[in-house]
Amino acid sequence: MTEPEEILRIASKGDGVTASGRFAWGAAPGDLLHEDGTLEWGHHHVQPPCRHFGRCGGCQLQQLDEKSLADFVEARASNASVAQELGAESITSPHLSPPGTRRRASLRAESSAGRVVIGYREARSHRLVELEECPVLAPELVVLLSPLRKLLIAMGKAAPMRKGAKGRHQQPRMAADIEMTLVEQGVDLGIRGLTAEGLVGTEAMLDFAREHRLARLTMDGGYGFETVWEPEPVTVRLGAVSVPFPPGSFLQVTLDGEQALVSAAREWLEGVSTVADLFSGLGTFAFALAGQGAKVLAVEAARDAHLACKSATERAQLPIFAMHRDLFRNPLQSDELNKFEAVLLDPPRAGAREQVECIAESTVNRVVYVSCNPSSWSRDAARLVEAGFRLVELRPVGQFRWSTHVELVSLFLRQ
Repeated sequence: MTEPEEILRIASKGDGVTASGRFAWGAAPGDLLHEDGTLEWGHHHVQPPCRHFGRCGGCQLQQLDEKSLADFVEARASNASVAQELGAESITSPHLSPPGTRRRASLRAESSAGRVVIGYREARSHRLVELEECPVLAPELVVLLSPLRKLLIAMGKAAPMRKGAKGRHQQPRMAADIEMTLVEQGVDLGIRGLTAEGLVGTEAMLDFAREHRLARLTMDGGYGFETVWEPEPVTVRLGAVSVPFPPGSFLQVTLDGEQALVSAAREWLEGVSTVADLFSGLGTFAFALAGQGAKVLAVEAARDAHLACKSATERAQLPIFAMHRDLFRNPLQSDELNKFEAVLLDPPRAGAREQVECIAESTVNRVVYVSCNPSSWSRDAARLVEAGFRLVELRPVGQFRWSTHVELVSLFLRQ
């Protein structure tokens, strides 16, 4: 009989791996993988805290204890560095967001046979898992799920009947994307793919917003978000500034994760007088850096985010100049970058190949690179190293607890 093999590490997609290269889903380091594929739990394997784990595609790593989870997050960042031979001088212990701290969620809602299901897709499937609990999300978001199901059912019944394939009149099938974000005023709820039908539907939405004290309720039936309810302007706190929050805007998924990223940037850029903040969004880093005395150019392509940053800057009277510019199509050129002591960039998952090329050709000698994708980061980082930068420090951040999604913040200095 073949001896069981020990799980040595967790691969990038969450599977456990043995020395011989066998993979096992749901494994933890130290588990024993038997010939028939069954697992014998080791001392790093814990009982997953969520009843939906294994079906819901939102989490892949709930079986890991805290040490193994931290090791996975650190390895995702360090392996990206090693793969490109970046020679990181220091890799710090990772920051992990605690359970129940995720303040932003994108869910799917669909009706079937008179029921409404709200949740995430099953792993490798289009089927929805009806969320009855979620230890990742902030409690303020979870508590809305059941009332929201009832609201969507009521709205479906209020919708006009439509003729089906066999000529019978029936209720139309409902499908919508749900976006929930914790803002300063409470929960900002956006429903995409659905509109309130008639007076009954509109009143139901307003009653729901009032009863649950929503910060804002918006709906998008295909022509952009329309505000149904917003008692006062919705804002998020960035640094010491309340910044307008346009519907659907990007926000770091946990507050503590945002603070970990911002803290690194503030530390590494302390005393720097001029900074170009590229892919700046609402100004997460711009407001923090301006608050410690730097003059900041905040460059963002999304018009709503750019205008929100600009208006908050004008009210706060901070040394930030907000620029509306698509850095993929029109990156800041080397002669423009030469005016700054440092560059901070936080691009989307695809990275910033063209913009990094311009940074490499500039005279900038300090770069802080924030990334949500270690793979694209390592490619861009290799170009910086080729241009004479060295990777001084790398800090992994696990904001998406129990998932394989890992972020990082890094410091490059030109030699």
